[in-house]
Order: sequence, then structure tokens, then C-alpha cells
Amino acid sequence: MDNMCSKGAKESPEELKKQILELKKQKNAVILAHYYVNGEVQDIADYVGDSLALAQKAAAECQQADIVVMCGVNFMGETVKVLCPDKKVLVPDTEAGCSLADSCPADAFKAFVEAHPDHTVISYVNTTVEVKGLSDVLVTSGNARKVVDSFPADAKLIFGPDRNLGSYINAQTGRNMLLWDGACHVHERFSAEAIAKLKEEHPQAKVLVHPECRRPVALMADKVGSTAVLLKYAIESDAQEFIVATEAGILHQMRKSAPHKTFIPVPPTDSTCGCNDCSYMKLNTLAKLRDCLVNERPEVTVSAEAAAAALKPINRMLELSK
Repeated sequence: MDNMCSKGAKESPEELKKQILELKKQKNAVILAHYYVNGEVQDIADYVGDSLALAQKAAAECQQADIVVMCGVNFMGETVKVLCPDKKVLVPDTEAGCSLADSCPADAFKAFVEAHPDHTVISYVNTTVEVKGLSDVLVTSGNARKVVDSFPADAKLIFGPDRNLGSYINAQTGRNMLLWDGACHVHERFSAEAIAKLKEEHPQAKVLVHPECRRPVALMADKVGSTAVLLKYAIESDAQEFIVATEAGILHQMRKSAPHKTFIPVPPTDSTCGCNDCSYMKLNTLAKLRDCLVNERPEVTVSAEAAAAALKPINRMLELSK
């Protein structure tokens, strides 16, 4: 199989997919992919989902594999490694970081937590393994409200790092959680003005918004939810047109699942590329996926200490999600 990875070769997507399937079988590997990666990578994966679904798959479905490849961003690979410590966990590109995770350095977050010792710490799963270890429970955009609602109404809570998701949950629950000041660079770029313009052009369209967007954008929505929630709504709704304010990768699954419907991405503001792609997610390609299976690297490593600290809040998230 080593001859598969010839530098500079221009293989077709079909040839790359064939090689990936052969390698996956040969090496007893499982491929996980987030909704935001390239569509051709989603199509070759064994499981495609949002952060919660992929963590659930890692915990329940990957135990018979020898290798798990996480096509997404680095914190997702770390989460898989924590849940599958005896597996070799690979990522196609270690440069696939996350602006939201980067907005919450572990040392600064630790100081913030220590300044509020009477607060329970709820962290978004879009964080480094070190920040997870500072948390009492983790959430995803799909289960954040359910987890927050599991605490007494008068509980003192810290929510980090996404200020927009935290603000949305505060508004939905009437709580006043302390919010870390972080955000996703993709979801920050959407504006209510862009949605209003699209609504003028498509008055019957339903507006789908991810809760990482700013509050004025969320207020325009017919449905606010995680990628999995938005996908389900789009499939089940009687509407035929949808205006979508989240990373463009989800459009691949929406169009596959409901090919007779129309999905219109919201153009972002202040974007040099004029697109709503996550540049980190798009670093996952078929060629890199093939190469990481050939070479069995880049490999995700997490120290035993960091894994032990992160496992408890991850497991609590999974338990509260049942």
C-alpha cells in the first residue's frame, strides 16, 4: 500500500475513494466525519454527524476497530482519543484547528473558573482537552439546553467558551450564566441584514440558524439548532425553501436527504473569501485521508492525566444526552 502515496500524483476522487476503502478494510479502521467537512469526505465516512453524535459513535461503535480516523478538527480527535484510549486515533491534518477552541486558552479559563469557585462549569465540547478537564460537564449545541435544564434554577453556572450559544441558552431558560467571551469565526460573520435580504427574495423560505450565531441572527430564525437538528427539520418540514445560516458543509447532507428542496446559504459579512466555509474543516481532503491511513499519522495523543480529567465531563454529557 505504500505506493499509494506518491507525492504530486493527481489521482481522481474515484481512485482515492477506492484506495481509502481498501486501506480501511486492511487496517480495520473506522472513519468519522463532521457535517462541515467536504462532501466527498462525508460520503466515504462510516459515520457522519455533529459533535455529539460523533462522540456517541466513538463511545459505542468504534470499540471493535484498531484505528479511528476523525475527519473534523483537532478537539474532535482529542475527544475520540479520550473515549477510545486503546485505539490509534488519526486526523488527516493537524492544522485543522478551531477558532472557538482557540478563543479559550486553558490557563485563562482556569483563572476565570478559580475566580468563581461557587459556580458549576459547563463547557461547550468545542474546546481543548485541557479546558474539558476544567469543566464539570460538557455540552454540544444539540443538547446544551437539556444539560443546563438539569441544574436547579438558582444554580450558579459558568458557560464557556461560546458567548452566542450561552446567550441563546440564557434567553431560552431565563438564567444568568456567566459567559466566557469566545466565538466561532464562521458563525460570527452572519448578519440579520443578509437574512432579511434573502427573505425578500424568498418569502416562503424557512430560516435555519445555528445557535453559535449572534442573537439578532437567531431572532430571525424559524428554527435554531445544531447541525443535526437543522438537518432533521429541513427533511421533515413541509417547506420547500430554506435559508441556512451555518457552515456550508451541512448543505451537502441537506441536498442529499431532500434533493427536491432548495437550500440557500446565507452569505457572510466581513469575509475576504465571500463564503461561509470553515477553512479548518476544509483542510480534510480525500488525499489527506488516504495518506493518514497509509502512514498511520498524524496520530492524536492525549496525556493520561489530561484524558482522566476530561473523561468525567464527557461521560456526563453522554449520560445526560440519553
